[in-house]
Amino acid sequence: MFESLGDRLQTAIHKIKGYGKITEQNIDEIAREIRLALLEADVNYQVVKEFIKNVKEKALGEEVQKSLKPSELFVKIVKDELVELLGGDKVDLNIQGNPATLMLVGLQGSGKTTTIGKLANLLRKKYKKKPLLVACDVYRPAAIDQLKQLGKELNIEVYSEGKGNPVEISKNAIQYAKENHFDYVLIDTAGRLHIDDELMNELENIENEVHPDEVLLVIDSMMGQDAIHVITTFHERLKLTGAILTKLDGDTRGGVALSIRHLTHVPIKFVGVSEKMDGLEEFYPDRMASRILGMGDIMSMLEKAESVIDEEEAMNAAKKMGKGTFDLEDFLSTMRQIKKLGPLENLLKMLPGASKMGLKNVKVDPKDMAHLEAIILSMTPYERRHPEVLKASRKKRIANGSGRSVEEVNRLVNQFEQMKKMMKQMKNGNMKMPF
Repeated sequence: MFESLGDRLQTAIHKIKGYGKITEQNIDEIAREIRLALLEADVNYQVVKEFIKNVKEKALGEEVQKSLKPSELFVKIVKDELVELLGGDKVDLNIQGNPATLMLVGLQGSGKTTTIGKLANLLRKKYKKKPLLVACDVYRPAAIDQLKQLGKELNIEVYSEGKGNPVEISKNAIQYAKENHFDYVLIDTAGRLHIDDELMNELENIENEVHPDEVLLVIDSMMGQDAIHVITTFHERLKLTGAILTKLDGDTRGGVALSIRHLTHVPIKFVGVSEKMDGLEEFYPDRMASRILGMGDIMSMLEKAESVIDEEEAMNAAKKMGKGTFDLEDFLSTMRQIKKLGPLENLLKMLPGASKMGLKNVKVDPKDMAHLEAIILSMTPYERRHPEVLKASRKKRIANGSGRSVEEVNRLVNQFEQMKKMMKQMKNGNMKMPF
């Protein structure tokens, strides 16, 4: 997400580091490049104008002029202004109700039904509580079936009354949730045009009857500046509490995210980063600003790791690495843990300086990891625990059993041995191990 914008901003900011001091002339030059980068990313013109004005004023301030490292202060100013543009502090969901009721609204085709499944999945994983999906899209053909299929995949119950009255369905669903001890009720409403008065009235009626704790607008980030008009119109009719931006993993310029909060005062609460059911992330303005400026997002990476990786298993592997007893069974286990984190290229992009290291465009073929797994599984348990016994005849048998070549088996064994040597050097050298 924001790859093009991030590259342009990083290039512009890198120039300032070559200047011994900051002057009005070189600030004007950098500001011009930042302005063009933001406009090309489809950020609203008024937002860009205000952003550049604030950056220039602060960059030419007395504190920066007297600083020993003015370029570092300039980078901080740009980052702080980006964070402010993206909303400042993270805005959490209001899920204190019993049950907490969340109503999702949006245009047709915005990805609302898929998003409501992702949100229910995220809430269940994060808070270990019980969500109920409610089918109130009674107009779109197969919408109810789609939600039921999502519920089946996620093992989350779906409340449906077929083609009934959405207002009554919502009220009945909340009563059902109370009686059956559900913690969250997520209402999937019909997608509609914001100029469709009759359907907008229906949303207002649902809101007035069930008093949802959250009214979240699902918006396609590829819409461009039209999204601002859509959000404003929905916000005038409903009391929107937040927005969910979908398709940020696609070929999108990202300007909508940089304009929404400033122009509509509706906070972004979640962003869709993949089509998978775990592809919804909470929105942190400071982390997003860091990603855009190439500073990485280690916190999001760690949180993702904590949510999917078995801590005890990971620590055992780390201890074995330190002692030099790490074997191919441990390697296989570690690889399977890493696979849970999702596509490796997405993780690499979160590393600070990923662009400079050439990691932003790295593509990791999932088949490569599957091939490694096949090779290791073709070994006997004894061979996995004692890779030193892997001589030519054994390697040939393993290659035949896994459907891979002897060269690939050799490459795996060599890479494994190199990794063990590196871990031993880290243990014996200056780098302190976490055990």
